[in-house]
Amino acid sequence: MRRRDVIRLAGGMAVVWPLAARAQQAATPVVGFLHTGAQAPNAAFVAAFRKGLSEAGFVEGQNVAVAYRWADGDENRLSAMAAELIRLGVAVIATPMSTQAAIAAKGATTTIPVVFGSGADPVALGLVTSFSRPGKNITGISIMSGELGAKRLGVLRQLLPAATHFAVLGNSHNALTEATLKDLKASAAAPGVRVDVLYAGTDGEIDAAFSTLAQNHAEALLIAPDEFFTSRIAQLVALSLRYAVPSAYTVREFAAAGGLVSYGPDVGNAYREVGNYAGRILKGEKPADLPVSQPTKFELVLNLKTAKALGLVVPPTLLALADEVIE
Repeated sequence: MRRRDVIRLAGGMAVVWPLAARAQQAATPVVGFLHTGAQAPNAAFVAAFRKGLSEAGFVEGQNVAVAYRWADGDENRLSAMAAELIRLGVAVIATPMSTQAAIAAKGATTTIPVVFGSGADPVALGLVTSFSRPGKNITGISIMSGELGAKRLGVLRQLLPAATHFAVLGNSHNALTEATLKDLKASAAAPGVRVDVLYAGTDGEIDAAFSTLAQNHAEALLIAPDEFFTSRIAQLVALSLRYAVPSAYTVREFAAAGGLVSYGPDVGNAYREVGNYAGRILKGEKPADLPVSQPTKFELVLNLKTAKALGLVVPPTLLALADEVIE
């Protein structure tokens, strides 16, 4: 081979190698992760999401990238964030346990697959056509947490059988709050029973809501299901203990952090399932062929240490029903 041919070949390889490297890099799929809440309080849940991706054969940093977008409690930012993810060319958008993020993602695209996690009814919200046949580009996980308010209220009534004055805390920045509170107030309706509705959508408003609760002498509190509240577990539990108000929460993580009682699905598992669905879509499955998943088990978790601190006696019947007792 003549010298000038060797030089020409070497020059051609210098061009080909970077192109090949870029092509390989471009082939790595990107999952868009859109959430109403903040990153730090949801670290454990994000780990569960990654686990679901890995179960489908995708490991972040190896054969898949994840573009995270956190609205830090401001749902007004979600539409712009969804549009940004679309401009990045993501292969799928995941909105685990963030209903407002799911609505924003659905409104932003009719072609890119969307995998949601929601505590609301996705059919009533218009996210999907039905649970078994979700529709064109969207499917996900529905934990139906909003429908469990009556059960949580019933648990509080067993712990405080003489109580007649309850309060419920909803997120003033969530458009879905009113429907949840309406159902909860209907389940609480009884002669001589009062239910105060309090609202909070920021840390300061949470503090103010507890101050109002104390001034009104409410005997017990229910926390409405909301991703913002789930990202403020430590604050809500600390305030409940400071004001000595028995409180019922939506997921186990509250009780594990010192909350009195929780009743609801395994949220970590819901994140895992969203990750798994996203991975299956990356492998070629279509959202329309993946039915909306629902939990088969709901956990009742009691914190006996907190009950003792509040001067409450847990009835043996309720203790027997608990899936987990924290002592």
